[in-house]
This record gives sequence, C-alpha cells and structure tokens, in this order.
Amino acid sequence: TINNYRMRKFQIGFLIFIFALHVQAQTINTLTKEEKAAGWKLLFDGKSTSGWHNFNKQTIGSAWKVNEGILFLDPRDPGRGDILTEKEYENFELMLEWKVDTCGNSGIIINVVESSKYKDGWNTGPEMQILDNACHPDAKIFKHRAGNLYDLISSPDESVRPAREWNKVVISSNHGHLQFWLNDVKQVETMMFTPEWEELIRGSKFAAHLDFGKAQKGRILLQDHDNLVWFRNIKIREL
Repeated sequence: TINNYRMRKFQIGFLIFIFALHVQAQTINTLTKEEKAAGWKLLFDGKSTSGWHNFNKQTIGSAWKVNEGILFLDPRDPGRGDILTEKEYENFELMLEWKVDTCGNSGIIINVVESSKYKDGWNTGPEMQILDNACHPDAKIFKHRAGNLYDLISSPDESVRPAREWNKVVISSNHGHLQFWLNDVKQVETMMFTPEWEELIRGSKFAAHLDFGKAQKGRILLQDHDNLVWFRNIKIREL
C-alpha cells in the first residue's frame, strides 16, 4: 500500500542518516599519512576527553562531553570550567573546527600558564575569540568579534560563519610570530614579546594582569563561557 511504501521509504532514509553519522564519526578526528609524516598529532581522539583537564585541576568536569566524534560543552551540567592540554607547546601550528550556539561565546587560548597564582587561563594567555557575531553583545565591541585576537587586535577581513555552522581555525605561533586564520582567511598577524606587543597589552583589559602575554610556551585552552560550543578535528604540529 501507499502507507507501507511511505513507511519503508522513511525507514531507509533514517538508516542512511544514521550510517552517514557513523561514517562521519569514523572519518573526522583522524590524520592522513601526509599529516603524520609532517608531524601532526591529534589532541582529541573523537572518543573521549583523554588528554584534557580543567584549569588547575588534574581531572576534567562532566560538562565536557563527547558524542559522534565531537567534543562539546554542556552548559546545563554543573561540572564546568575551561579545559587545557596535558602538554605545553612553544612553536606550533594548531588546527581545529568549532561551532557555537546561537548568541554564544567561547575562545581558544594559547601559551596558558597553569599555576595557583592565576585564577583563570586568560590571566596569562592570548585568545582567539569564538563568537556568534550576529547577536552576542560582545560583537558590538571593537576587537571582541569572532577571529579577533581578543581585546588586542581586530580582524580586517571577517570570515566567520553563522551560529551552529562549522568554522575552521589555524593558529600559528612560531618564535613570537602569531597568525590567526578562520575559514582560510587571515584574521590576525603580529609579533609577540616585542615593545609593540607590550603596548597592545597596556591598552587592553589585560593591563592589570602583569604576566599576561609574557609566556613563550604554555598549554592550549578551550574556554567555558557559559554557552554550548562544539569542537572537532583538533590537531597540532610542533615547529
């Protein structure tokens, strides 16, 4: 009958959808032979939160979850907080993909010094802003939009995609030469640890944090900013 045909068609479509999700989970969070040869390593295995912990803690909170090969923050879960890599990095290229909820906010922070001296990772490390530019209030603030070097340098060529769509990031930090790329468009290029860098910091909200932007190596941090945010394909190559 027509109803049976429609039901069968729906069942087939649903199975195709489930299979596509399964294939996606298998193909993301992997390295090609060429990437392995070039020295790339995964920071997220697509199955667990192994290799990450909360700032100034040895464990990771339950708010950071993994589903279908995606690492995400569930803001409804009380086990919250920024998370960091187990290892410190100095000269590197970092690649990842992110998407954020409607009107959401988060960030990727590098050169984070983990110490009881500091309350938060952003006290020491510079941040690439993650934001829904369409409706988050921070989007109205100069140097606070997606892809910006938060509160230090704005991007002349914005390339962020709408909320709940994936964005591809490349962050390169090599002997102080810092570059941010978002969806293959350069957002920021600057030299850290120079008089000009210090001047940028003095003119920012970080001026009161005397150790901000001084560390030449540190951990990589994914920020808990009270909003749902997703990450995948997190990989790094030391230079």
